Amino acid sequence: MNNNKKKTVEYGKYGVLFIAPFFIVFLVFQFYPLIYTIFKSFMFDKKTGRKKVVTEFGLGNYINYVFGGNGEVWQAMLITIVLWLLNFIPQLLLSLLLAAWFTDMQYKIKGQGAYKVIMYMPNIITAATIAVLFYSLFDVHGSMTQLLRSLGLAGEAGVLTKGWWSLLIIAFIQFWMWYGNTMIVLIAGIMGINPSLYEAAMVDGATPRQQFFQITVPLLKPILQFTMVTSAIGGLQMYDIPQLFNEGSPLVNVGGTAVQSTRTIVMLIKSYINAGPSQNYGRASAYSVVLFIITLAVSMIFYKLTSEKNQDGR
Repeated sequence: MNNNKKKTVEYGKYGVLFIAPFFIVFLVFQFYPLIYTIFKSFMFDKKTGRKKVVTEFGLGNYINYVFGGNGEVWQAMLITIVLWLLNFIPQLLLSLLLAAWFTDMQYKIKGQGAYKVIMYMPNIITAATIAVLFYSLFDVHGSMTQLLRSLGLAGEAGVLTKGWWSLLIIAFIQFWMWYGNTMIVLIAGIMGINPSLYEAAMVDGATPRQQFFQITVPLLKPILQFTMVTSAIGGLQMYDIPQLFNEGSPLVNVGGTAVQSTRTIVMLIKSYINAGPSQNYGRASAYSVVLFIITLAVSMIFYKLTSEKNQDGR
């Protein structure tokens, strides 16, 4: 009888083997650097003489630089959040509008594929190319600067000599690059909603606006949650566009420091890592921990705002 029993195969162990590479990569390239950065943030470089530096383990970086000093980390953090909000809010609104437009059952738009490709194309262009392009447009002799001069909105020195102009241009670049990607994600989410819900709503006489706010938006919450959290993570780590755009800005001082009005938190961190002999890894690590905590807090807020409540109201 025992010989006639069929041998069963345990497939569970194969599943573990398939997911093991992810956990290995995560532990080596993400979890370990995170733990090491937190540890490094407690290593405070203290000057005891003219050239002598002693490294101490403690809260020196947080006391002297994060909660003390000139407050540069909070200024950079504020600029980062402002830049992110200036591009994310219109990006989400426009993407949601376009997604609803392309998936509307009453309006069958011809050539939808071409429109989607055109709107997504800025996302596949490299950040360096876009930064150079927009800098050339808004340079002292750029075509956009000439147009703004003719309208009386720019002087002979151009618009890049004003920090808030650079701030708005960088925010627009980020918006222009990513709204197509957000639109595609939202379109996929809307297409996953059961069409019978819209058909029943039309039979009951619901207007397109009522269908959008009563059906689309509530059922799209998981996708909106994903979009908002990933945008917060990426937006608060903004580096390439501001750095590349300000490389040739007339406001860059002799030391090569980026324009203060558009210096993001990651640019500030990189400035202490790539500072040559005066580099300070402990200070950069402390600023990285601040960025991590704020990103986590913003992500949790978005998660709470877009989470579905249980029947007991929780």
